[in-house]
Amino acid sequence: MDSYKGLRAAVVGGSIGGLTSALLLRELGFTVDIHERTPTLLENRGGGIVLQPVTMKWFGERSARRIEELSTVTRQVRYLGAGNEVLHEDPAEWRYSSWSTIYRALLDDFGTDRYHLGEFCAGFDQDADSVTLRFVSGRTETADLVVFADGITSTARKRLFPDLRRTYSGYVGWRGTVPENEVSEQTRDLLCEALTYSVARDSHIVLYPIPGMDGGIAQGQRLLNYVWYRNVPAGPALDELTTDLRGFECPVSVHPGQVQQRFVDEMRATADELLAPAAAETVVRTRQPYLQVVFDTRIPAMAEGRVAIIGDAAFAARPHAAAGTAKAADDAWALHEHLSAAGGDIPTALKRWEPAQLHLGNQLIDRVAQMGHRSQVAGTWTPGDPDLRFGLYGPGI
Repeated sequence: MDSYKGLRAAVVGGSIGGLTSALLLRELGFTVDIHERTPTLLENRGGGIVLQPVTMKWFGERSARRIEELSTVTRQVRYLGAGNEVLHEDPAEWRYSSWSTIYRALLDDFGTDRYHLGEFCAGFDQDADSVTLRFVSGRTETADLVVFADGITSTARKRLFPDLRRTYSGYVGWRGTVPENEVSEQTRDLLCEALTYSVARDSHIVLYPIPGMDGGIAQGQRLLNYVWYRNVPAGPALDELTTDLRGFECPVSVHPGQVQQRFVDEMRATADELLAPAAAETVVRTRQPYLQVVFDTRIPAMAEGRVAIIGDAAFAARPHAAAGTAKAADDAWALHEHLSAAGGDIPTALKRWEPAQLHLGNQLIDRVAQMGHRSQVAGTWTPGDPDLRFGLYGPGI
C-alpha cells in the first residue's frame, strides 16, 4: 500500500463508478481528487438499480453503512399475463436501490473536500511520468494516474478514439417511479414483493421496488420502479421523440419533466392496451416519465499509459442484464487489485488490468444485445428462461 503514498490520482466523473474507484485508490495511498462536470451534487438522478454482488462489495467490506439500510429486496421473479394472472414464478433473491441512495452513501464515505463540482475536463496530455488534465474553467491538474469514469460522453473516449460511434439498438426505455401507496392494493400485492415482468409483442417491461426519495425502505415508503422497452426506428421518429420541451435534441436521455406531453399521452394509452393491468397502472400513474435511448457502446482499449477508462465511458450495456453499475464497480475493484500487486508501477498495472476488463465488457455487450433481440425482434423472450436472468458475469451470476 505504501507504494502509492505521496502520489496523486485524479478521477474524472463523480458518479457511482467514479466514487467507488476514488475510494479504492485512496485506500492504496493515493491522494485522490474527483472532478465532476455538473455544478451541483448529483441528487435525485436516475431511477432504480439492481445491486449485483460487486456493486455491494464496498458496503460489505469497507463502509460503515450496511447494504440492508440502503436497499429493498425481493425473493421471487414473476411474469404477469394479460389479466394479471401469474404466468410463471421462480424463487430468486435480488436487492435493489435507487441511484441517489447509493450515490449519497458513497459520497458520505469519500467526503466533499476533494470532490470538485462544475469542472468539465475538455482534454489531457501525458508523458511517461504524469497526466495533465485541462478543464473548461481554465483549471489544470497534474496526476500520476487518471481514471476516466465520465460516462458515455467520456472525454477520454472521444480524444483517444474519435471515430467510435454508439450503435442504436432500435428501441428506447421508458422509465419512471411511483410511490407504492399511490397504486391499488391489487397492484401493490403483485409488484411490491417481486421482480415482475409483463411481456408484449416486440416489447417487455420489468418492475421492482426501490427506496423512496428520502431513502425509506419500509412498506409504504418505497417506490415502484420500471423500465419499459419500446421499438422506435432510427431517424426522424427517434429524433422527434428525443427532442425535449426546450427544443433540444437529447441523443442519450430525456430527463423527467422534459418529455413532450403528446408522447407521454401516447405511452400511457399504449400501456393500457399492451401491458398487464398492474404494470399499466404503474406506468399511467407516473407523474414524470422519462426516456433512455438504448444503444451499445464498445471500446478497443481501456488503458493508455497512466490513463484508465472505466464503466460506461468504456462499455455502455443495454439494461437487460442489470449490470451497468456492476461493470463500473468491477472495473474499479480489478484496478485496485492490479495496482496493489504492481508495487507502484502504474503503467504496468493498467496494462495487466485491461485484458480481462475488455473481455468482460465485450461479453456483456454480446449477451444483452442477444437478450434485446429476443424481446424486441424475435419474440422469444420466454417466461422462466434462465438465459434471461440478470447478471454481470453471466445469467444469474
